[in-house]
Amino acid sequence: MSTGRSHAALAQAYDGITAVVGDLDDAGLQQATRCQGWLVADLLLHVLGDAQRALVTLASQVDGPADTDDVSYWRDFPAGGEEAARHAWWVRRSAAAFDRPTGIVQLWRETAPAAVRAAASANPEGYVTTQGHVLRVPDFLATLTTEAVVHHLDLLTPALPDAPPPDPLAVRVAVATMDGLLSDDTVRPAAWDDHDFLLKATGRVPLTDRDRLELGESAGWFPLLG
Repeated sequence: MSTGRSHAALAQAYDGITAVVGDLDDAGLQQATRCQGWLVADLLLHVLGDAQRALVTLASQVDGPADTDDVSYWRDFPAGGEEAARHAWWVRRSAAAFDRPTGIVQLWRETAPAAVRAAASANPEGYVTTQGHVLRVPDFLATLTTEAVVHHLDLLTPALPDAPPPDPLAVRVAVATMDGLLSDDTVRPAAWDDHDFLLKATGRVPLTDRDRLELGESAGWFPLLG
């Protein structure tokens, strides 16, 4: 994906999250999400950390070559595990330190657009370093988009019935990531739409017996990431 499209997808992804949380009051921000143990405010703080990391990363370009891309990057973050549990607990405690949950929204509203502007200004041929890896700028933006889309879907619960879904371009980036994490001969079950695929690929929704039958041996790859 070109840097221009990567930037547009990230803008869609972050705008989509703002559309969900922007008008929520403190009670709404304390609703549960699909992320086990996380309230809306907790999840928003986690994605806010990505936007803050983007500002640092995009201002700290390095020489190439890249040692990973937007798909292989995720293989360092398998689903579950002790490290993920520690991070989830850290996020919960950090979110609780805000005087009010709406304070996280205010910080998100300031930070997310700044990250998008930094993405638009980044050298499209450049390289950046994050999480111990070197990536091409477009690939880095794609990792941010994938994470934001997955967490946007985490917000689409019965507790927030009017929450809008993520935008199509951003969803396509996340789907391409999941496709890349699967083996080349895997065929997605015909009944899955893109949202079903993302929710099942990330373990938010378990595979059914029919899913496992259609996926065959590839069912053992799920969840593809947490």
